[in-house]
Amino acid sequence: MPDQLDQPLPDSRLRWLRRTHPTHASRSDGFGRFAEATARFMGSPQFVLYMSIFVAVWIVANLVLVKMQRAWDPYPFILLNLAFSTQASYSAPLIMLAQNRQDDRDRVTAEQDRQRAQRNLEDTEFLTREIAALRLAMNDVATRDFVRSELRDMLSEILAEERLTREEIAEFQDSGDDEPDAAPGQRTAH
Repeated sequence: MPDQLDQPLPDSRLRWLRRTHPTHASRSDGFGRFAEATARFMGSPQFVLYMSIFVAVWIVANLVLVKMQRAWDPYPFILLNLAFSTQASYSAPLIMLAQNRQDDRDRVTAEQDRQRAQRNLEDTEFLTREIAALRLAMNDVATRDFVRSELRDMLSEILAEERLTREEIAEFQDSGDDEPDAAPGQRTAH
């Protein structure tokens, strides 16, 4: 059960939640997007520039207006300090919320990467087994050179047998010419 709390909602569950509780789901998701946009803006150089300009104008205005006794926040700038504290008290939770949402996305991405790596490993192992099987099968398959050499050997054996047969026929014919003609159907004994 605690492991399920670490996981973001699956898409089907999120769609169900949005269907059954439309205001809660959209409000939560909308506020999360707002928190991320705020955190993204607070981490930008623009925010630092705007904040620096705001502080400089605040201090200069109060230093100039203190001489006219119209300053709303004289020298220790307590109101400015209060504004910074308020901003910090709101920005810290917004940044934490944005980080939590990013952690959820990173966790899902890491899980998808792990699953993809597992599939790649399984595919690689399968292909390795297939290649090994093909190599074994190729060892049993006659290669072109092997077939040529076998055919060449068989041809030379056939030619040798043919030559031997011709020689025997020639000897037989030569020996048959020396003997008197036998009656048809009779054989001569050698």
